[in-house]
Amino acid sequence: MKPAEPPIQTGEAESWRPGIFLMTNTLETGGSERQFVTIANALDREKFRVSLGCLSPIGPLRADIQSIEQFPARGSLFGLRSWLSRLALALFLRRQRIAVAHAFDFYSNLMLIPAAKLAGVPVVLGSHRQIGDLLTPRQFQAQNAAFRLCDRIVCNSAAAAGRLEQSGIRRSKFVVIPNGLPDELFTATPPALPREPNVVRIGMISRMNHPVKRHDLFLRVAARLAHRFPQLQFVLVGDGPLRAGLEGLVARLELTDRVHFLGERRDIPAVLASLDITVLPSSSESLSNVILESMAAGVPVVAARVGGNPEVVEDGTTGFLFNPGDEEAFGALLERLALQLELRQKFGSTARERARTEHSIARVRDRYQELYRGLLEEKGYSAAPLKVLAGCADKSEGMVR
Repeated sequence: MKPAEPPIQTGEAESWRPGIFLMTNTLETGGSERQFVTIANALDREKFRVSLGCLSPIGPLRADIQSIEQFPARGSLFGLRSWLSRLALALFLRRQRIAVAHAFDFYSNLMLIPAAKLAGVPVVLGSHRQIGDLLTPRQFQAQNAAFRLCDRIVCNSAAAAGRLEQSGIRRSKFVVIPNGLPDELFTATPPALPREPNVVRIGMISRMNHPVKRHDLFLRVAARLAHRFPQLQFVLVGDGPLRAGLEGLVARLELTDRVHFLGERRDIPAVLASLDITVLPSSSESLSNVILESMAAGVPVVAARVGGNPEVVEDGTTGFLFNPGDEEAFGALLERLALQLELRQKFGSTARERARTEHSIARVRDRYQELYRGLLEEKGYSAAPLKVLAGCADKSEGMVR
């Protein structure tokens, strides 16, 4: 992967490459964080100077980037200490001559957008990578207030953009760019779990941190199918505070010998190579990385018909969709797919080709770069140095590399 470049030192000769600053909340294994790392590593360093920032560098994805600046919230995002972090961030953006500042998730939207406006960054972008129904009304209003300061808001699905439009943000501010898939996800990989003759594995890859993911629905459907079809195995990939409760549910459903908990994994391609079907029963999604990664691996998906899922799962062609919470339909579709090898192969092949055509990282990266360039041209951007905030150029604090 391409590392982020070291900061430009004061007095260094001007570069013609615009400075791009991308910011995320943490480096945990959530979908937004993974897209942050994927896009950051894909941007063309011959065209842009790329710097990265976060509120906290915790999480396993930290190993996938070389350097990142930290601007901690230190309590409430609206408290005094967080505003001091925003000031430090604004000074950093000025000193680095950042031309495009792009926040990637809810918390970085609230931290970066006002700081970038204070710093006079020519192009400021936010991101909306969820439907918004999991935010409190106050959080949603606060984010919308920040979005009104942006030049554009990048949404990873039309469903996410539609939710913002309903809230009163004008359509001209949105641009929909779907998630991108690194090339290695399309490469054949040895399975993490040895394949067994006549065994069909159905897996769910999801963090165990919120009931909205609906692990419980998947396990209840697994119990309905397990006693009728001994060839089925069920796999749960991920970890989080809900895991103990899910292990208890597996025991109550008498599925202990049929359900495998793999925990947090970094080898998702190898995990997918072990599966025949993946499921996504969650009741709220914008654009799921798990669906896209499954498609790249040629694994058909059964998912709830919510958010951006219908934008990537073509029902009856690349997988199946069911109405959220409909246990009967979910079970029937899983049974149909589990019992028909040829249908799984057909869906998987079609899904893989669609993922390669529409979601390859090269294609998605180019859309980001075209967006950045186009907005800079609209602003009449010049590579001339920005004026530093008077008397403060060397007083920024709170930055950790």
